[in-house]
Parts: sequence; structure tokens; C-alpha cells
Amino acid sequence: MVNLTRRSTASLDNIKQPIEAELKDFGTFFRDAMRSRVGLIDLIARYIVRQKGKRVRPILVFLSAKACGEVNDSTFRAATLVEILHTATLIHDDVVDDADTRRGLASINAVWKNKVAVLMGDYLLSRGLLLSLDNNDYTYLRCTSNAVKRMSEGELLQIQKSRQLNIDEETYLKIISDKTASLLSTCTEIGAASTTQDAGRRQQMRDFGEHVGMAFQIRDDLLDYLGRRSIIGKPTGTDLKEKKLTLPLIHALSKGPRSDAKQAIRIIKNGAKQKDVRWVIDFVKSMGGIEYSIERAMQFSDRARADLATIPDSDSKEALLEFVDFVMARES
Repeated sequence: MVNLTRRSTASLDNIKQPIEAELKDFGTFFRDAMRSRVGLIDLIARYIVRQKGKRVRPILVFLSAKACGEVNDSTFRAATLVEILHTATLIHDDVVDDADTRRGLASINAVWKNKVAVLMGDYLLSRGLLLSLDNNDYTYLRCTSNAVKRMSEGELLQIQKSRQLNIDEETYLKIISDKTASLLSTCTEIGAASTTQDAGRRQQMRDFGEHVGMAFQIRDDLLDYLGRRSIIGKPTGTDLKEKKLTLPLIHALSKGPRSDAKQAIRIIKNGAKQKDVRWVIDFVKSMGGIEYSIERAMQFSDRARADLATIPDSDSKEALLEFVDFVMARES
């Protein structure tokens, strides 16, 4: 059994310690950035604040900034920009997926319907852009605009491949790099950019975000086969039911008997029922798909740690290293 963790103490509470003061102030900054004279917008903005998640992206911005220099007003704008962008994409995703809940509360589209949700997402995107333009934060605009482009391309490529059911490992890595790693690398890059002019440092932090983002998504995809803590450890097969081919299955399809590979594709194409999902999961496990995916996630996590090797030692650098451990140990 491969051990996914480097230290058992990795937790978000530990990781946030070097920037707890900044995160406390960030909440006010974030709320203020969403304000509008339109009553409905303010009402929805307050509801969004109630849906407060783990704030992983602002955490990465602040830690990256502090690892490279001193946190300042520009850092708060960078963190606000990525959190607004992330929130807008979640609102739009809930509309596309017809989702009823988000972080334990009714989704925006469930409460105010799709039209309002889409417009609120658009409003947040514009607020983020204006926040950067008003302060001449053009580096942030370039990074986040590129991330939005990549995220859209990744989503559309995944939709295309889900319809065709023909995806190899190279394409899978391209999809998760664009869908997930692009935004995390933006967080770490603009966090560094807010406190240092050193192009080499910025690139290091950007690479760190990219590599930890890759590990994050592979680990997340593994949970569909290993089971998530929130559902008492039972594999869900959600990706299979949504016709998403992720790394464990992609590896199994490339290594397994042709007849079994065809059977797996047939099950997914026809809409996998729970007993069929169990068959595919067993097929993936028997072909070493789990172990291979764990190994690939570990490779990306090792590269993320290596990216920080020449960053000066500090509590923030240590917290970033612990974040890698947190990613590799997550169970939900």
C-alpha cells in the first residue's frame, strides 16, 4: 500500500497559521469588493459570504506572497481577484450542472433561478476585472485572463472527450492542467508578484502552483474509486456515470485485455448502473490503475516540493510544503 502522506499533521488549520491575521482582514476586503448599489446584488453577495468555503485560493495567494516578501494592499487585491473569479465560475458551474446545493446551502440558481445566477456570475467577473484595472494591476489581469481561457478550454475538451470516450493520458493531463492547475498556478504566481519583482521567484511559485494543482486533481479523481470520507468511504463512481474518463481508468484501459476495455467503455457509454460501476472499479483496481495514479500524483507533489527548494526558509514556505501533504492526504 503506497503511503500518500509525508507528515500526518498536515491540515488547513496548521497551514493557515502564518497568515491568520491576513485571512481575517481578507473577509472584509472580499465583501467590500462585491458591493453594489443594487439591492439584489448585495443580498446575493451576503448569501455568497455565508457559503464560505475553505478559501484555499486566497490561502495560496497570501502564503506565496509572504514566502517571497511582505504582504501589502496589492496582495489583498490579488487574493480578492482569484476568489471572485473562483466564485463566479462556481455559480456558472451550478447553472450548467443544474446543481441544487453549494457548500451545504441552496445554490444561487436554486434560490434566484438561472438568469439571476448567470448575471451574478457575470457581475462578479466584471468586479474582479475592474478591481485590477482601477489599481493598474495588469500582471494580475494577464494571469487571470489566461487562467479563464485555459479553464474554459479544459472544460470544453473534457466535454468533447466524454462524448467520444477516447482519451489518453496525455490528453487527460492537458485537461486537468487547464481545468484545475491553471487557477492554482495563478494564485501562487500573482501572490509572489505582489511582493517581489524577481521574475525567477515568480516562475518558481507559478510552477509550484501548477504541480500541486496536478497532484490535487489526480488525488480528487482517485477518490471516485477509493471512496470519500463524507460518504463513509464508499466509491461513488460519479465520474463514470458522468462519462468522465480519469487517470485510473485510462491506465486500466491501456493495460487491460481488449475485451475488458471494450466492456468498460460499453458500460460507460450506456449509462453505468451501480452494479456496472462496481465492475469497472474492480477492473481498474485489477489493472493497477489505482497504484499508477497514486504514483503519478506523488511525482507531481515531489516536483511541487522541489519548486520551493531555493525559496528562503520561513513559516510560509513550510506551510506551502504542508499544503502539498494536505493535498496528498485529502479524503473528501
